[in-house]
Amino acid sequence: MSAISTSETDIAVPPPVIRPVNPADYRPALLQVGVIVWLASELMFFSGLFAAYFSLRATTPVWPPKGDTLDVTPVLVATILLVLSSFTMQYGVHRAIKGDKAGFLGWLALTFCLGGLFEGLQISDYLGRPFAISTDAYGSAFYTLTGFHFLHVLGGLIGMILIGTRAYKSKRFGHRTVPAIEFLSYYWHFVDVVWIALFLAIFVLK
Repeated sequence: MSAISTSETDIAVPPPVIRPVNPADYRPALLQVGVIVWLASELMFFSGLFAAYFSLRATTPVWPPKGDTLDVTPVLVATILLVLSSFTMQYGVHRAIKGDKAGFLGWLALTFCLGGLFEGLQISDYLGRPFAISTDAYGSAFYTLTGFHFLHVLGGLIGMILIGTRAYKSKRFGHRTVPAIEFLSYYWHFVDVVWIALFLAIFVLK
């Protein structure tokens, strides 16, 4: 290819460089796809539990039945702690992206403490309830919904221990560790959102 300049001399113009596209560069990571699919299945699982809860509520004349009282104050405190843990988790992710191992581990430890306090308050709440899972339909729905969420929070705490240990022992803390940390944060945010929905449905909606 050539072009004519103002001095009427040919100037060679190099052809454009065409670089082949690597499809792998635009393909989502398998871990990311797996986490998204897994969280979608968890969403459907909790949706089924919510559907069962509202179906029982719609067919029961008095909800909750007499004696099945709910003390909202300690649960509200636990809810605030869990919501705060979502922010501390995100701060930890931010420090991990910056390559700050100590900052990440500090925020992760704080998140773990908040999640542990939530679990402790939920156990205390269970011990103080005047009804059991076998008392009536309300008790079954209450303990099934909150119990499964309790197990999911416990799973998140175990994940924090594993990821924190891996990060602490890693001599090359950086981009290779960040994806696992981000996906742990996705799971933790999901658990927080589910609890907010549970709190509103069980403790706020009369």
